[in-house]
Amino acid sequence: LLVESGGGLVQAGGSLRLSCVASRSIFSMKSVAWYRQAPGKERDFVARISAGGSTDYSDSVKGRFTISKDMGKNAVNLQMNNLKPEDTAVYYCRGVIGATTFWGQGTQVTVSS
Repeated sequence: LLVESGGGLVQAGGSLRLSCVASRSIFSMKSVAWYRQAPGKERDFVARISAGGSTDYSDSVKGRFTISKDMGKNAVNLQMNNLKPEDTAVYYCRGVIGATTFWGQGTQVTVSS
């Protein structure tokens, strides 16, 4: 239902843009969020965009990451700027429709120092 792309290897201070493409209309979803999981750690919230377009971010990425909807591609993007080594993780997209939660397979982001 959800497919992430855009991960890769980047140097600290660089940028990446992740994309989450849905097989169902993104705009039918209550919310779409990005989470990330570093090795040996729990999966943590990164950013969320609601059906109405309101957004919120974790404190660790606020001011550096931007979540947005792409109407033409039925996608939710995560623009990540000024990346830091501690941003290294597998990034997952999560969608909510009604009471059901869907997860993508994840995309790896590695930030070298």
